[in-house]
Amino acid sequence: MKIYLAGPDVFLPDAVEIGRRKAAICAAHGLDGLYPLDNAIDLAASDASRQIFAANEAMMDAADAIIANLTPFRGAGADPGTVYELGYMAGRDKLCLAYSNDPAVYADRVGRFMDIANEDGRLIDAQGLTIEDFGLVDNLMMVHALELHGCPLVTPAEMPIDVWHDLAAFETCVRMAAARLLAT
Repeated sequence: MKIYLAGPDVFLPDAVEIGRRKAAICAAHGLDGLYPLDNAIDLAASDASRQIFAANEAMMDAADAIIANLTPFRGAGADPGTVYELGYMAGRDKLCLAYSNDPAVYADRVGRFMDIANEDGRLIDAQGLTIEDFGLVDNLMMVHALELHGCPLVTPAEMPIDVWHDLAAFETCVRMAAARLLAT
């Protein structure tokens, strides 16, 4: 069974090594981890971004499930490319699993980046825009998509010291995926 390994991990300085570690964890549980950087892309090509997009979609089409790293990336929420990939897989009714190494509630994380105020019982930012505040770890669309198409979002009790290299929550997802996929 093939698992597409989505996340902003591809932007880390040691992205290839992280992919190898994740694939090894998958293999230890009888699964084949498909990591986006396994695609051979000529980054100097004029259409490199299109090649990456097409190769990643082809990889997702070949996968039986996705494990998405939704740890906040460059802000309060998940990486938008990873969110797209999660939606793509949910739209194809494939098994969806995800984790975030930041267990804080989304509204609290927004407060790390900007001042927020409580106006008539709703949280707003400096522009007067409402901040989603349902006590969830991330946007309700992702949280509930996971519940509907796979397993609830996995988070640690406490944020690990190194959110990008701690793979405990990822391994929990792999174990859940193996239990679901290999049982059928």
